[in-house]
Amino acid sequence: MVVKTLTINEQFISAREEETILQAAQEAGIHIPTLCHLQGVTDVGACRLCLVEITGSNKLQPACVTQVVEGMEVQTNSDRLQKYRRMIVEMLFAEGNHICSVCVANGNCELQDLAIEMGMDHVQLDYHFPNRKVDVSHDRFGIDHNRCVLCTRCIRVCDEIEGAHTWDMAGRGTNSHVITDLNQPWGTSQSCTSCGKCVNACPTGAIFDKGSSVGEMKRDRAKLDFLMTAREKKQWLF
Repeated sequence: MVVKTLTINEQFISAREEETILQAAQEAGIHIPTLCHLQGVTDVGACRLCLVEITGSNKLQPACVTQVVEGMEVQTNSDRLQKYRRMIVEMLFAEGNHICSVCVANGNCELQDLAIEMGMDHVQLDYHFPNRKVDVSHDRFGIDHNRCVLCTRCIRVCDEIEGAHTWDMAGRGTNSHVITDLNQPWGTSQSCTSCGKCVNACPTGAIFDKGSSVGEMKRDRAKLDFLMTAREKKQWLF
């Protein structure tokens, strides 16, 4: 095992060669905000909230997909980064239809937590008010596209943990949205196993248990991490 030494916020850190900046920071107890990151599945760097400054580079780099390098100097909490992160969170609120007071995930939402962390008490951008659908055709679950932040967690857990490949991404730009099978109603999906992993993975109130009322949706992230770890260690092979 090759060990790399770097500094994060002036703190000396040792990390394995294959680790990312985010992993190294988390192991050292250094907080970096994330939204699309989910323990146990592949990182894609979609939300850009984990951007960090690296000495010698003019570009901000996503910590979740940037591997550590010997001698690397990283800053995770500069004024520049805080400004960008708040702007990203504001853009997510303005681009969708996020009304926390009537959301099933109110009080249990990672986007809401990020807004509080960034000190966001209002949105300075113009709201888009997109016309998006709610699909409750599934017997047990529903998806409200108004609250989707395109983190692709549902896609990745369905692909990498359940292996059903039910979810995918369609469209471009502001027309991007998650779909089931070939853009069919979720309830008609032939590949969905109704396992609920996508429900546990969702950071907002976009994917929910049917019958949930305001503030009732709580996620069990540990289940997903447990399943991925067990699979990697081949603990269930007989």
